Amino acid sequence: MRVLTLNVNGLRASVRKGLYPWLEGQDADFVCLQEIKARPEQLSEAGLAPRGYLGFHEPGERKGHFGVALFARSEPDELVRGFGSAEFDPEGRYIEARFGDVSIASVYVPAGTSGHVRLAAKFRFMEEFSAHLASLVASGRHCILCGDWNIAHKEIDLKNFRANQKNSGFLPEERAWLDQVFGPIGFVDAFRRVNTEPGQYSWWSQRHPTTRERNVGWRLDYQVVTPGIGDCVVGASIPREPRFSDHAPVIVDYG
Repeated sequence: MRVLTLNVNGLRASVRKGLYPWLEGQDADFVCLQEIKARPEQLSEAGLAPRGYLGFHEPGERKGHFGVALFARSEPDELVRGFGSAEFDPEGRYIEARFGDVSIASVYVPAGTSGHVRLAAKFRFMEEFSAHLASLVASGRHCILCGDWNIAHKEIDLKNFRANQKNSGFLPEERAWLDQVFGPIGFVDAFRRVNTEPGQYSWWSQRHPTTRERNVGWRLDYQVVTPGIGDCVVGASIPREPRFSDHAPVIVDYG
């Protein structure tokens, strides 16, 4: 099984750059997208999903912001929109497709880089989402939670870790939260199960035009999985080309 996740930073723009033909050639069973910034009615029929996939969109209420989507080869047994948060579900940050006892979810954790208000909101999200993650583990479901988590977990996960210890995305509190996710809560970082190399980044700032070429980036995008799924990881990669947004896809193969 192959699962692919990508923050598209605008689905319509990524489609114009050739995202769907590229996805059709990746042979992924599931594709999770974040920051789609579009409602289904704003997309043409051809823009709803690549050929061969069913598309499920959770755009949120605010036009032009946030939103997640999930593409699957077949109809899920159940589709879950949101994780029960009165504050964050209206923003379109979570969609989960259930196939038997397996869940595939697209997740978009808030960024905290635009000031104290948004950082406080990010911490509220983290607290609420922790409870949801614990409930998934308690349910006994096999889960793959894909998306932009907006946190680089360890020093290996960003180029300039010394200069960013006071910046959102690498704050001690944020990293400690991922310690909990990958520790007591009970999930696994699927990518790091098989790829422990440095320089594996999935996002590069657009403030400086050469950061991607120089690979001055952050690993913000993850496939967060339950341990049984983690034991099945056989390959993981982050292809930097072609470019569809300021993020790169994270592709994980499960055997």
